[in-house]
Amino acid sequence: MSEHEGKRLVVKIGSSTLTKDNALDSSYLEGLAAQIAALRKEGWQVVIVSSAAIACGLEALGIRERPQDMPSLQAAASVGQGALSNAYAQAFARHDVLTSIVLLTRRDTADRTAYLHARDTLVRLLELGVVPVVNENDTVSVEQIRFGDNDTLAALVACLINADLMIILSDIDGFYNANPQTNPHAQLIHEVSYIDKSIMNVAGGVGSSVGSGGMITKIKAARVLMAAGIPMTICHGRAENAVVRAAAGEPLGTRFVSKGVPHEITPRKLWIALGDAAHGAVVVDDGAKAALITQGRSLLCVGVRSVEGDFEAGDIIDIKDATGHLFARGKVNAGRDEIELGCGLTRDALERNRLLAPLAEKPIIHRDELVVFE
Repeated sequence: MSEHEGKRLVVKIGSSTLTKDNALDSSYLEGLAAQIAALRKEGWQVVIVSSAAIACGLEALGIRERPQDMPSLQAAASVGQGALSNAYAQAFARHDVLTSIVLLTRRDTADRTAYLHARDTLVRLLELGVVPVVNENDTVSVEQIRFGDNDTLAALVACLINADLMIILSDIDGFYNANPQTNPHAQLIHEVSYIDKSIMNVAGGVGSSVGSGGMITKIKAARVLMAAGIPMTICHGRAENAVVRAAAGEPLGTRFVSKGVPHEITPRKLWIALGDAAHGAVVVDDGAKAALITQGRSLLCVGVRSVEGDFEAGDIIDIKDATGHLFARGKVNAGRDEIELGCGLTRDALERNRLLAPLAEKPIIHRDELVVFE
């Protein structure tokens, strides 16, 4: 039996990698299918998260420049999804591999039950020997329910199936210590084991005009995967045998791997981290940050300094430090107005206030419903 038997791999392909001259690159797709077929023979179970539906649709419709209005983009996605699906089916059929199309929006994952159904479907497809091709359902997505980029979607899929590795095929060699498009002295970083504010700052804005993501979205995806203990590699999608080499552990591109999972990451916590978009945020002091990161505590009102956004009890919110760095996310037990009134108050002070007394009975975010990214 191969050492890779039963291992699960998510391969995310960006639009700029999958297209050439604003059209689907069939030759590249055939090469990708050959690589994945080879990995399957080694025992890997593979899920592809693919962009390019809109690009395919624009090509079919004869539209040269990407529209800015949502109806045109959704119309292009509607036309292009069929072409993209057919292209995958044909490329993989040459290797006797069956593909399927799975279209998701945040509406499908924001609900806990729907999230679990999506997981069960993907796992069953893998058990049946199928290579699922996942994409955001751009035909019906609107801003409020969009993932916004397929890097986030790929990280969600990797967590859903408890992947052993995620590979992002990009139009850049990996993660650099500066923007290589503007700094000729930028150097490729081969391994990242910790994502802090400095890494996030370096990542800001590097991306292609063809797709909707950039380096920052890839780093955010890596942040969640590292918390879950899932390694991630970013490499140039057109490097020779990139998928096979990355899966084999060769030093290709940048590998993001945590030295250890610092806290227990349950399926529920992964859903909190990626299943729904954040509805707001709380900014906490240094003491509260240390308690969350190093002591495994819940978040209390006394550690909160300010509130951002508009959210209700039960929503997913971000947790930031005083510098604005996002280091955790969780399911909040109270609404914005209550927390804003209770900022900095101790439990005793909350109990003495008839309006805020309910906040003293339980933490703002319980440890069991909180994910720390550091």
